[in-house]
Amino acid sequence: MLDITTILGLVAGFALIGAAIVLGGSPLAFIDAPSLLIVFGGTFAVTIMSYSIADVMAAGTAVARALSRKQVETDTAASQMIEMSELARRKGALALQSLLPKLRSLPFLNEGISMVIDGANVDEIESLLNHRVDAMAARHARTVGVLRRAAEVSPAMGLIGTLVGLVQMLGNLDDPSTIGPSMAVALLTTFYGAVLSNMVFAPLAAKLERESDDEILRNTIFLTGVASIGRRENPRRLEMLINTLLPPARHVHYFD
Repeated sequence: MLDITTILGLVAGFALIGAAIVLGGSPLAFIDAPSLLIVFGGTFAVTIMSYSIADVMAAGTAVARALSRKQVETDTAASQMIEMSELARRKGALALQSLLPKLRSLPFLNEGISMVIDGANVDEIESLLNHRVDAMAARHARTVGVLRRAAEVSPAMGLIGTLVGLVQMLGNLDDPSTIGPSMAVALLTTFYGAVLSNMVFAPLAAKLERESDDEILRNTIFLTGVASIGRRENPRRLEMLINTLLPPARHVHYFD
């Protein structure tokens, strides 16, 4: 499922700018190859200097994944874990084996439940899953960092392009035909940099940061549920534990 809100926001933002450009004059006046090279090429170059090509490619993949799939809501994940806990308490942990095919889209939970079914030590399960959560958080932080860095660099590259255009203009004042192209570079690089930073990189970084927080919370709920099932605890106690992780507005009331 596509994340309609993010796509709608990007499309609407660029559509409004495009409409303003078309209503105000010729759209071709806002297309300048040197400005594009300075801003887009410079932003990419400085970003891979700060990180690596692999990190930048991973950030692009993370953005595409965030826009093309819908995550399980935290309260839905909480209810799901309580249902599984109740099933395991009534019929035993082996009864959860029939659910594994349905959990393939949730590899974290699938792994945890599989270890419970196999009879692994609960402390070992918790330790392994905690390492998974920590590693995932580190990956997400690096991805967000790449986008934050690009958001910082693109306006700076726009400013550099502005200075390049001004130097070219001042160096050729005796030739009036060069003033227009030089001013175009000076102004359009600032425009491109501001658009990239404030309409693409910064919003996407905020989006991925929020998605990361949600995924960490969701996996923490899964971890809590898996450990509770492994210890054969009462599902009512699991509900109380999960509600300590959720904000009051999203508390689950499975047994009410």
